[in-house]
Amino acid sequence: MEGQTIISEPTMKSEASDAAESQASGTRVPAPTWARLISTFFGAGRIQPGPGTWGSLSAILVWAIASQVVAPRWQPETLGVLILIAVIIGIPAATRMCRATGIKDPQFIVIDEVAGQWLTLLLAPLTWKTAAVGFILFRGFDIVKPPPVRQLEKLPEGTGIVADDLAAGAFGLAILQVLLHFGLLRS
Repeated sequence: MEGQTIISEPTMKSEASDAAESQASGTRVPAPTWARLISTFFGAGRIQPGPGTWGSLSAILVWAIASQVVAPRWQPETLGVLILIAVIIGIPAATRMCRATGIKDPQFIVIDEVAGQWLTLLLAPLTWKTAAVGFILFRGFDIVKPPPVRQLEKLPEGTGIVADDLAAGAFGLAILQVLLHFGLLRS
């Protein structure tokens, strides 16, 4: 065997097995860059104080810009697709960040606020009044967490993080639509 090199077979380990191993050993696997970027909504969740508020404001700003290039006829569908993308990518991103930090619902995860804020604004024409009232409604329901919002928080990992904000967003959406229906937000 002298002079011969032994080559070991490469092993294919999944991210799930890495995470399970790190949990068993007590060490944490850092979250991948994509999860950090998505969960913090490209860094908005790192702004202090009140990262959730900054996440909601960032969502409104992104939608205000996007709505300028999307025909009004297609805005609800476009925002609906953005919400769906935020949820589909946000849940695993939030889950990865929870596992990486060991914190159940880190404040810097704001992709949930983004999805919830967009849901509140889903069927409203975007004006300064609807944006301001939608922001206040969503943040209010997100902070107070009326039933079943608080109960949804108990779902596991990223699902619970995102689901409670979607419920808060649905409450905000309903109230905003009532206000619009009765003409209380006319320009």
